[in-house]
Order: sequence, then structure tokens, then C-alpha cells
Amino acid sequence: MTSILSISGRQLRRSICPKPSLTSFQHIICTNTARRRPIIIHQSSLFSSSATSNNDDEKNSSRGSAASKTADTNDATNNDNNDSTTTTSLPSPPKSNISNLAELSKARLSALVVSTTAFGFMSVGPTALAYTSLPTFAAASIGTALCASSAATFNQVIEIERDSKMKRTGNRPLVNGSVSKQAAIGLGCLTGSTGGILLGLGTDPITTMLGVGNIGLYAGLYTYLKPRSEINTWVGAVVGAIPPVMGWTAAGGSILDPEAVLLGSTLFLWQFPHFFALNWMYRTDYKRGGFSMVAVNDPNGDRTASLIKRYGVYLASLPFLSTALEVTSPMFAVEGILLNGYALHVASKFDKERSNSNARKVFLTSLWYLPCVMMLFLLHSRRWHEEVTNDEKDETILDSFQKLMSKIQAKGKELCMHEALLSKEVEVSIGEGENKTSLDGSKCPISMTKNAQISMGTGKEEVTLPLEEDPTSDER
Repeated sequence: MTSILSISGRQLRRSICPKPSLTSFQHIICTNTARRRPIIIHQSSLFSSSATSNNDDEKNSSRGSAASKTADTNDATNNDNNDSTTTTSLPSPPKSNISNLAELSKARLSALVVSTTAFGFMSVGPTALAYTSLPTFAAASIGTALCASSAATFNQVIEIERDSKMKRTGNRPLVNGSVSKQAAIGLGCLTGSTGGILLGLGTDPITTMLGVGNIGLYAGLYTYLKPRSEINTWVGAVVGAIPPVMGWTAAGGSILDPEAVLLGSTLFLWQFPHFFALNWMYRTDYKRGGFSMVAVNDPNGDRTASLIKRYGVYLASLPFLSTALEVTSPMFAVEGILLNGYALHVASKFDKERSNSNARKVFLTSLWYLPCVMMLFLLHSRRWHEEVTNDEKDETILDSFQKLMSKIQAKGKELCMHEALLSKEVEVSIGEGENKTSLDGSKCPISMTKNAQISMGTGKEEVTLPLEEDPTSDER
């Protein structure tokens, strides 16, 4: 018992936490009896300077590393929270080739790009889709994805040194050595050339030019400007606005159509609240990497909050502009008030309190906002209210899209304000006189054609109200 009591505190800790193997990459958790909370230490931090360093050096090194990590964490999160566990930087286990490929290609970002391309493609409506084949849609989607993958890969090749300084990018394949620089360059060339060939063979010259040009715009000008000027965010927004326009032109639309302008403007303006919020959350990390972002040069958050609100207002005006241009029905503007109202509310909360938690709410709101506004645009698009004769239909693609749109519109009508407000005595019919046809159930009057009319009441009290003509129905 006496010999046991004579053991020093240091020796006791050493007996609890045996010296780790130099080849081991397992975490060792030691219980600090003084603080009574776990300290997670990795062997690489214990032996970073020398495998023969004494115990005092080891203890000082681990304490310094823990203090540095704690300071960085508090700085990055703006002192929003305190952790009860102190952690040193730890190497991640090796990733599979598929994981490395997905990370080099920024798979999630590429998936978003493909979804916006498909959104633009579907927006042309059934008349245009009747003359469009399924291979064209596949070429547009896959080609756009490959071009986006190529741009992301070249971006990471150029930014290896800066990515190594940032926590959120410090474990990318090129930084940790999982993939060589030469292999990444080869991947970027392969995906870029394949994407360009697919677009060239399967779509049209305009779509091909936009896809290939976007590689240069992202990997070239945008990447060049990131450490040099805040204008990089605006250049990046142009890059994100191009894919839906590519979908529109691939389906036979013109780049000068009002729909193409609205689609591109929606994606352009949406990116500012999205990325300004992201920049604010990771402003310390961006500063560490040497990137010139608005949030890095905006310590109080005044400019960041102002820009988020400003572009939120611009974005909120698009449904009204779309209705004024007769691209969508007025219901798109009505529902846009609710959608954009909440987005502006979240932006105002960040303006009042520039915390990371409020910035995260802006960021998360932007994630569900985009698919919602795209769905509403399709639901209320006047092009999708056009009739297509049977001899015009291409069964391989139009029927598939019409089935999807029918499901979307059916779901939308369940929530439609007009459907809720129309009483049982309201009859909706199409045509006049002998050609008058009553429609089963109540229908949203916004979706009717120029021959539609609403009959209210029955018998002698029946009053017929013609609906406003759709000026675009004859032109198309």
C-alpha cells in the first residue's frame, strides 16, 4: 500500500494513458482528474516535434495545441458556444476512390446545377417539349454535370495551398495527398472535354458555348478573383445563373426569351443571401485562407446584413415581374409574397443580431427556398397550360414530363387559395352556347384559357363571368 501511495501524479497518469505507438492512428482519451472532463489527444500531436521529447514538453505541447484549437473554434463561431471537450486536429481515415472523385467534383454542387438545368428544360412547356427528344434532355443534364465537375476540379487544383490553411477544406483529396495534382488535372480535362462533346452532339451551339464557357468563368476568372477582390462573389453568381438558361436553350428556347431572363435572374439573385450567410459563418476560415470576401472585410457585419436584405428584396420582386410579363399566373406573385416574406424576415433577424446562428438560418432558408420557387414557377407557368395535339407529342419525353407536371399541379391545387375560396355554387365552364362544357369540380380560374368563364348561381339567377383572355395562348 505504501509503494502505491508513493506513485507520483505524473506516473499515475502515464499508467492510465500508456504511451501510444508511433504507427497507431487511434484516438487516446485520458481522463483529467483535476478538470473531470475528457481531453482527446492524438499521438501525432504528442510526437510532432520529437519522439524522444520529455514528459513536460509533451504536456506543454498538448496544452498549447488544445488552447490553440479552442481559440480558433471560439473565433470561428463568434463565441456562440463553448465545448466541454478540447480536440486537436486529427487525420481522417483514408477515403475511397469514389469519395475522392465525388469531393473533387463537388458532387452536391453538381447535383444542384443539374437540378436547375432540368428546371430550365421543363420550363419551355409541352409545345416545345413535343419536339424534344429524351436524348437531348440526357445530354443537357449529363453534359452540364460534367462541365460543373471539371470546373470544380480545376478550382481545387489552383487553390491547393489556400485550401490547406482552412479547416473546412483542409482534408480535401489534393490537400491530404489522396489524389495527385496530375491525376486531378487529368480528371478535369476528361470531364470537361466529355461534357463539351455531349453538349455539342446532343444539344445546340448556344448551350454548348454556355457550358464550356462556364468552366473557364469558374476555374479562371472566379478562382483568380477570390483572393484579390470581393467582386468574385458576383462573378460566381453569374456562373450559377447559367445552368437554367442552358436547360432552356437545350429544349429549344431562345436565350433572349423573357423566361430565360427570369430563370437566370432567379438563380443569380438567390446566390447572394445564400453565400453571404455562408461567408459570415466561415469568415475566420476564409481570412485564414487569404480569400477576399465581404464578410472578411466586414467585422461588424453591416455590409453583409445590408447585402442580404437588398438582394432578398430584389429576389422578392421577380414573381411580380414574371406576372407582369405574363410568363406566370398572378398566383405566383401571391404565393411569392409568403415565400419571400419569410426569407426577408430571417434576413431582418440577422440584421438585428449578426450571430452565426442567425446567419445559419438565412443559409438554411435559402436551401429550401430555391426548390420551392422553382416548383411554383412551373406550377403557375402559362406555358404548361397550353394544349398539345396528339400528332405533335413525342412519347419518349413529353408524356413523362406531363405526368410529373400533372402530379405537381394536382398537389398545388389542393393548396390553391382559389380552390379553397370557390363555393359549391360556383360552376366553371369552357366555351359558350352549345359548345359550353362544364368542368367537374371547382377549378382554379387562373389556369383557364381565353374561352373559360365562371357561372355563378343556377337557373334564372345564373350570372356568367368571362375570364381575362390569355394573350399568349394564340401566339404559341
